Amino acid sequence: MERLSLTNTAFEGNNNVYLFDDGPETVLIDAGDWDESTKDKLRAELDSHQITFADIDRIFLTHWHRDHTGLAGYIQGESGASVHVHERDAPLVRGDEDAVTALQNLQDGYFEDWGIPTDDRHSLREILNTIQHAVTPPSVDTFTDGDVFTFNSHEMTVVHTSGHADGLCIFEMTLDGESVVFSGDALLPEYTPNVGGADVRVEQPLPKYLQALQRIADADYECAYPGHREPIAQPTRRADEIIAHHHERAINVLTAVQKHAPCDTWTVSLELFGSLEGIHVLHGPGESYAHLEALERQGAVVREGTTYRLTDFGTDLLSQSDHDQFTVDY
Repeated sequence: MERLSLTNTAFEGNNNVYLFDDGPETVLIDAGDWDESTKDKLRAELDSHQITFADIDRIFLTHWHRDHTGLAGYIQGESGASVHVHERDAPLVRGDEDAVTALQNLQDGYFEDWGIPTDDRHSLREILNTIQHAVTPPSVDTFTDGDVFTFNSHEMTVVHTSGHADGLCIFEMTLDGESVVFSGDALLPEYTPNVGGADVRVEQPLPKYLQALQRIADADYECAYPGHREPIAQPTRRADEIIAHHHERAINVLTAVQKHAPCDTWTVSLELFGSLEGIHVLHGPGESYAHLEALERQGAVVREGTTYRLTDFGTDLLSQSDHDQFTVDY
């Protein structure tokens, strides 16, 4: 297996594409973003292994986001490769018009509900539309949780880890005698993957993501190969760090609500992340929403229209000196 580090200027650092060319099939995990420079970079990386796009037999996608699926359709056009993705993300990957329209309508509803200013909303929609139209969609084959694929001498198991994206999956494998996982954006070495904004189709996004992290932690893999940046030598430790980060962020969200109540999601986002630009206009309020939604179900905040205020329970939580006793219920 070879890790091919590509380009990515907008998201969580350089994307990884993982190459298996150790047998009769040539297989990729993920396919980079849509940019022409990424295409050139991937072509050069493959060329260093005496492989062309036309040689690719199968592509497995961790999820539908365009920085992971951007070149899948182009490669398929040159090679006829099969492209595999979770059934929940398949309509978006193949560019199904109804699915794309439904997502856009859902996003626009959330943008208004979150209180994103009109100008920022319009700029964000332009960015999202530009990304959507830049990609050549592939035809896809679907998989689901627990499916097993065999290629070359490898057996790869699909684990559905919804949260960051509705159909996000990780791929388990034994590689060189070690239990490893290709973690996509479920587990990243530096950033905490966005929850809430990255895929507004996900219901109860924060609890689902925390469940996914716990599943990774419990598996105790020896190494994780993420969708961005360097491999993760201690995946369980990293998963535990992100879980702890979200419990701490829950307290920060409560503090923001106490300071500004009654306040909307955009106000909480400004308190947590400051002024945001570009695609991050989606991510800041999205993550704030994910926490507010979880805290509302837990009874720490109450929603009135599009604004939130603390409940007595939420106020009591903030008055406690030891916030470590509070966890997001999942």
